[in-house]
Amino acid sequence: MKNMNLLLKTVAAGLGSLLCSAAMAQADADVSAKNFFLDRPESTKYAVILAGPTVGEENKSQFRQWAFSLHDILARDYGYSSDTISLLYDRGEVEGSGTERIDAVCDLQGIEAELARLQSIVKTGDQITIYLIGHGSGSDEESKFNIVGPDITGIQFAAMLDIFDQQDMIIVNTTSASYGFSASLSGEGRVVVSSTRSSSEKFDPVFSNYFIEALDSRNGDRDKNNRVSILEAFNYAKSNVEEFYEEQGRLASEHAGLDDNGDALFSLNPTTAEIDGRLAEIAYIDNLVDDTVGLSAEAIRLKSRMQDLERSVFILRGRKAEFLEDDYWQQLEVLLVDLARATGQFNEQVNPVEQSER
Repeated sequence: MKNMNLLLKTVAAGLGSLLCSAAMAQADADVSAKNFFLDRPESTKYAVILAGPTVGEENKSQFRQWAFSLHDILARDYGYSSDTISLLYDRGEVEGSGTERIDAVCDLQGIEAELARLQSIVKTGDQITIYLIGHGSGSDEESKFNIVGPDITGIQFAAMLDIFDQQDMIIVNTTSASYGFSASLSGEGRVVVSSTRSSSEKFDPVFSNYFIEALDSRNGDRDKNNRVSILEAFNYAKSNVEEFYEEQGRLASEHAGLDDNGDALFSLNPTTAEIDGRLAEIAYIDNLVDDTVGLSAEAIRLKSRMQDLERSVFILRGRKAEFLEDDYWQQLEVLLVDLARATGQFNEQVNPVEQSER
């Protein structure tokens, strides 16, 4: 009887491990099939900055500074050009310098025209990041982004963005009362940032200031890989917003959230170990430079293999809590061994003399 019980336990354990591995294999297949934010050098990244109108010189000056600074930082540090950045600003002009940055008025006609232009030039796998700067209002289905002329609702804007179902999409909504509008934009494969967690947070947020600061000189690069992901920029801004209110001795009137799993439930503390944060961690702002020039066909193949394995390691690490511990480490070991092997083979292709001397 003891032998029978031991046999049953062994079979049950083996079956459980098999089912877990099968489920993980299916989940991995699902993830790889989606291929979100692959970040290939051949992909193009576009940025659309929507800066709505405001009243009062202080607000006008602040929104202008944020919009122009964001435009210039993307061009200077992240590989964007006049062909890949569009700025729709207030009524289309400003006093003094800066008008040359502006592409159109931030009204319904201008937004529709810009999205139509983008649709005509983007290809599968390209990335589009939309930044909203200005005022928001309303709640739930009536949430709006204030633009010149009739305001636009989140539902209206979401319908406009549906044409980009073959592109990676990031929306960074830094307006007041941004939550309802942002929730309307949530979807599979999208990273959506909201500067507020509810429609009741109606005061102008300072989140935009610190999000842009995270991009400036790559201040938000926490893992020191010389790149800034949306998750890094979000966490940098969130931390600095909290410090701002603490230094002011005031209760925070804004609480930013992030959603990247399409459920429209924004996490205030996204990480790669949580439901929200996994896509945002691999959604980078910068354009990759094609560094395959001069490499042999085999070296290019190995480099691509290395990138795929690195991505698989990242995805598995973020889903660690979903698996039995032994299964997790076994899967991770296989990936790391394959990555080490591919890296060694790549180095042999690139530096054959150096490798032979070792």
